[in-house]
Amino acid sequence: MTATQTAPVKSGAAGSAVFADSDSRKYRYFEPRGKRATHYEDVTVDVQPDPERYLLQDWIISFPNGRGAYSKDNTAALSSNWHLFRAPDQEWERTHYQRQSKIEAMVQAVIANGRKSGAPRHFDKAWVKVLQNHLGAWKHVEFGLGTSLMQAQRYGYTQMINNATLTNSSYKLRLAQDITLYLAEIGMDIGNFDDEAGKRAWLEDGTWQGTREAVESIMGSPDYLEQYFAINIVFEPLVGELFRSGFLMQAASPNGDFITPPVISAAEADYERNLANAIDLFHLLAHDSEHGAHNKRLFQSWLHKHVALANKASAGLQPIWSQPHSKPVQYSDARTQSVERIGKILGELGLELPKE
Repeated sequence: MTATQTAPVKSGAAGSAVFADSDSRKYRYFEPRGKRATHYEDVTVDVQPDPERYLLQDWIISFPNGRGAYSKDNTAALSSNWHLFRAPDQEWERTHYQRQSKIEAMVQAVIANGRKSGAPRHFDKAWVKVLQNHLGAWKHVEFGLGTSLMQAQRYGYTQMINNATLTNSSYKLRLAQDITLYLAEIGMDIGNFDDEAGKRAWLEDGTWQGTREAVESIMGSPDYLEQYFAINIVFEPLVGELFRSGFLMQAASPNGDFITPPVISAAEADYERNLANAIDLFHLLAHDSEHGAHNKRLFQSWLHKHVALANKASAGLQPIWSQPHSKPVQYSDARTQSVERIGKILGELGLELPKE
């Protein structure tokens, strides 16, 4: 929220303008979403400068061509007020590190206890191949999406958007690391375990080339909000949850593996947080009083592009469901759930799923 006077302010001196909480010792210059500002809002809102709010002298740092440090042109989406967004998960630096630390402690405890009991040696042999080849390939998916989000967050116009995007990136990169370390550790207990099989599958196995195309298309987008949208609104329900929840977490225990599900489960909780943030942001943009119609058309064009890629990716993964000896879930059932999931997500945004 900018100064409350109607006349333009020509000075940056103390007392030149009246802001929200000007009469308070809290020194707050924004309008809280609720009755009182949360700690998240206090440490996040307006941390990133904006000449339209308080920088009377324009950008403090600019590029040689005069372009400011941050630009609204970094996305085709439009907003009448980029500063309205507040991440529902209320995550900022301290809470993010605390949560990540707890997850890492849980994952390491699960792996250590599993290895101590000799569990990896009792995995079904066909399931070991699945972990080696396909979970090994999946770590490249998480790394690619995490890298994409890391790049995207640089271009967000407000700190609130950047925080949500960057924590999303951090979760992805953590999972890629967890999978890498997990496979390396259980590989020491399993004879002839091939640490390089996942990389070969990612680069060469036809099963994974649709997924690779989808991920690399997201990474190649020049629009940071398209990247954020494609990952959380499209790829995750149609491919991410399909593989993690619809296959790994269902098929692991019937094949003697009680370690993989808790290692992967943190990612599903991560996605619920990331999805809530993404829905809140894109709902604001889709229902913006000035630009809502434009944004809906834009989002539908993103859906047309990325749903086709995600459908191709999920179809390519179908043969994996037949590879374990024990098959407690069918691909068709998992696929039906993923389509229903994205339908509900799009319903909240007032968007439509393109027809295949």
